[in-house]
Amino acid sequence: MRFLSTGLVRGLIAQIIGTVVGMALTMAIRVLVGLPVSSTDAALQQHITEVHVVGGVIIGAIAFMVGVGVLDEWLGWARGKPINENIDPDPSKPNWMRYFGVDFDHKVIGVQYGVTSILLLGIGGLMAVLFRTELAQSGITFLNSDIFEIMLGYNSEHLFNTLMSLHGMVMIAGNLLGIGALMNYLVPMMIGANDMAFPRLNSFAFWINVPGALILVSSMFFGGFDTGWVGYPPLSVRAPLGMEMFLIGVYLVGLSSIAGAINVIVTVFTMRAKGMTMFRMPIFVWAALATSIIQFTATQMIGLSFQLVMLERLFGMGFFDATAGGDPILYQHLFWFYSHPAVYVFILPGLGIISELLPVFSRKPLFGYKAVAMSSLGIALIGFFVWAHHMFASGMSPFLRVPFMYATLLVAVPTGVKFFSWVATLWEGKLEFPTPMLFALGSVIIFLLGGVTGPPLGTIATDLHLHDTYFVVGHFHDTMFGGFVFPFFAALYYWFPKLTGRMYSEKLGKWHFWLMWGSFMVLSNGMLLVGLLGMRRRIVDYDPALGFDFTHLLITIAAFAIFLSVVLALYNFIRSARKGPEAKGNVWNSRSPEWHIPSPAPLHNFPEPFEVVGEPYDYGKIDSPYVIMPAASATGHAHAAATGKE
Repeated sequence: MRFLSTGLVRGLIAQIIGTVVGMALTMAIRVLVGLPVSSTDAALQQHITEVHVVGGVIIGAIAFMVGVGVLDEWLGWARGKPINENIDPDPSKPNWMRYFGVDFDHKVIGVQYGVTSILLLGIGGLMAVLFRTELAQSGITFLNSDIFEIMLGYNSEHLFNTLMSLHGMVMIAGNLLGIGALMNYLVPMMIGANDMAFPRLNSFAFWINVPGALILVSSMFFGGFDTGWVGYPPLSVRAPLGMEMFLIGVYLVGLSSIAGAINVIVTVFTMRAKGMTMFRMPIFVWAALATSIIQFTATQMIGLSFQLVMLERLFGMGFFDATAGGDPILYQHLFWFYSHPAVYVFILPGLGIISELLPVFSRKPLFGYKAVAMSSLGIALIGFFVWAHHMFASGMSPFLRVPFMYATLLVAVPTGVKFFSWVATLWEGKLEFPTPMLFALGSVIIFLLGGVTGPPLGTIATDLHLHDTYFVVGHFHDTMFGGFVFPFFAALYYWFPKLTGRMYSEKLGKWHFWLMWGSFMVLSNGMLLVGLLGMRRRIVDYDPALGFDFTHLLITIAAFAIFLSVVLALYNFIRSARKGPEAKGNVWNSRSPEWHIPSPAPLHNFPEPFEVVGEPYDYGKIDSPYVIMPAASATGHAHAAATGKE
């Protein structure tokens, strides 16, 4: 019964009730303004139903936030109640309930982000396995099943399009939540802060993702959508009702992204420990700062583009309808102005993780620390000037292609700084190869493949040949797996002892790495190959005479192997969190502040502030301390006594 009283369950119940009430309220408003609530005309009835559902879903999302309790403090303040300054968890409730309800500790919120991210990545991966099975051989076979007709009301081509489209956006949402997990859990501890600058806003930023993710995934049951993750009009204006769920769901996840970015920026600029200048921060904090600047300044553009599509669908406003004076190319400009920098939202934290781990496992200083730090800001800045290389084939003015081509190629400069730093850091180092290091090195190789396959897509002549082929799919997967997925697993293994106080199984971790890395190389290189040979992306079938069948079969087997490797990793994490050997002290012999407090980290992290007196990556240098940690912070006893936790 205790579980039923958690914030999550209350929120879900409130969302269901809110959706029904919202639909009824929308009907009532239509009646009041003299509009029909039903029609015998099929097209008009479809439109009326869409208006009712959209109204209900939006009210339902708000109801979830009220039900989960994340708005309680703000609503109380609005009614004139005093602010509760003590936001510590209720000691009368079991610890596990903190993860299923509103909590203001950045570490709990980081775990909430992380678990939700893994769930979404699992759902997106399952979709990929499903439509990949269809592509294992030519002809429509697997998805042409009555079971899908019974479950969803549609199958074959439309089901493929929905799975493919939803896979893309669910994986992106999962990646965004993974970024939120890393930044929330690590940034405050790395800079010596006890929490984020705005704990209530932090909790809001996480919980708004839950109704957003539910609405996004529910699009499958509202007819799906067939636009791909880009949602280009005019197709998105004509797509089934599931398109609206896609637009609303992503909008809510984007709102979370903006709120989270504000928190990280303010925290980094105002809550650093004494002596921690900007160039004494751990390199991951620089990556988090650059990422947050992009999220804060660019996410509004994708929200705006989705809003305009919704308004065109609901009220007939012709923003993108050429016959009504609109311009479909306008959508692409708005969409890519965010969505290309968004790639750096995913990969900058991943590159930060790589730069963070390589010095630890090579026992050498990070080569060119300041250049690496500034390269993150350089990538973020240049990322705003490259969006139109996605539109070389869109019909945009030809003279605009050239400056965007050069701007795109310019991204290689700050990115190259990072590769140069990684190689120089490893050079003649005392290398160790535990699982986090394997994932970091695997990331470097795969991200390099993403880097070298990028210029052909940023150069006008080759992009016009490769546009919308599987070569783009292969390049994108190299970039995302090398830039985020592999570093994400490196981070999960590296900070697992800090999070749980226990060690994971190295044997299972290395099985995970080799199975995933080898399978991914088969998958991505297969995609690049069939793309070069002319395989189109986003199609359910292909001509067997083209000779793609065997390569597609290999790609599909590799996709299953990757999925299996992730299941193996989850088994390792869950089992080790319960039965793994105890992780004592600074298990990686790291200089970063979070490893100088007990594991798991205590509430409020540091009972007494520490002082930064040296450089963060002076590994191998004798008598070169980074932080001076008070004894109370190092043991946690003073804090534990104060909070009654020990």
